[in-house]
Amino acid sequence: MADISIIQRHTLPHHHARAAAQHIADQLAQEYDMTSEWDGDVLLFNRAGVTGSLTLAEREAHVEISLGFLFKAFAAAIEEKVAAKMQKVFAAHA
Repeated sequence: MADISIIQRHTLPHHHARAAAQHIADQLAQEYDMTSEWDGDVLLFNRAGVTGSLTLAEREAHVEISLGFLFKAFAAAIEEKVAAKMQKVFAAHA
């Protein structure tokens, strides 16, 4: 079970939603040294102690993040930051 689960509604066309998801992944990669790759409409990302996915659906983006032991203490702060990024990128178009 994921430690963090966020659903963000949007009305973006699929290609714009995918670009928005990639933008979030690029920011996370730069800030947290994460790697990511697409598997269909699912963006998988990871780094030591963190794994997750961002799944695109027609009207929503769903992020699930699993945290390693050392990161669990920061779950609330991580969730807040990721939710803010998703809202900024997707919600403006909801």
